[in-house]
Amino acid sequence: MRKYVIALAIIVVLMWDPPRRTEAGAFATEYTQVLNHAQLLMQYLRQAEQLAEAIKQTADMTKNSRILPGQTFGPISADLNALSNIVRGGMALSYSLANLDATFRTRFPGYGYGGPTYYANYRTWSQTSLDTTRATLRAAGLQSSQLESEQAVLSSLRAMAQSTDGRLKALQVMGQICEQLVQQLMKLRALMLADMSSKQSYQAATIQKQAATEAASERFFTWTPTGSDGATFQAGWK
Repeated sequence: MRKYVIALAIIVVLMWDPPRRTEAGAFATEYTQVLNHAQLLMQYLRQAEQLAEAIKQTADMTKNSRILPGQTFGPISADLNALSNIVRGGMALSYSLANLDATFRTRFPGYGYGGPTYYANYRTWSQTSLDTTRATLRAAGLQSSQLESEQAVLSSLRAMAQSTDGRLKALQVMGQICEQLVQQLMKLRALMLADMSSKQSYQAATIQKQAATEAASERFFTWTPTGSDGATFQAGWK
C-alpha cells in the first residue's frame, strides 16, 4: 500500500510541475527535486499516521479509564446480623452466643447422678435440642427469603457485564462479582455453623441422657445402707 502511495505522490508532483526539457545537468536537478518532494511527502504521511495512532491511543485510554456510574453491593453485614439474631431463641445453643461454652457446660454437665431432678434435667436437654433445631430451620428460611434480593443483584451485575465498553469498567464489574462470591461464602459458613450447632446439641442431649441413666443404674446397684437400726422384717401377715 505504501508503494502505491509513493508512486501516486510522484505522479502528482510530476503533473503539478513537469520537468522542462533542459540540458542533462538541469534534467538531473529537476528529478532530484521531485524525489525530494516525494520524500518530504512520505514524511508528512508518516507523521499523519503517527498522529492518527496517537489519537486512537488517546481515545482508547479515555474509554478504558471511564468508571461505572453506579456499583451494586449486597447488604452482607445486615444479612449476617439478621442470621446471627434469628438463631437465638428459647434455650437454643446458638453459635453467636457470647457465653456458649459456659451455657453448654451448665446444661450438659456429663456423667453424674441427678436424683429427683432427672425429669427436670431431661426437660432442659430435650428443649435445648428442639430450640436449636428450630433456630436452624429459621436460619434456613431467612436464607431462602434473601435469595430474591440476591437474584436482583446478580441481574444488575449481568446487565453491567453485557454493557461494559472499557477495561476499567470490566474490572469493576469483576470486582463486584468477586465481592458477591465472598458474601455467599460467608453466608454459607454461617448456615453451616447453625447446622453444626443443631447437630451437636442433639448429640449432647442424647449422650447426657444416656450418661444420667447409667449413673442412676450405678447408684442403684452399688448403694449400701450406712447402718442398721436393729429392726427385722418377716414375711407374711400377723
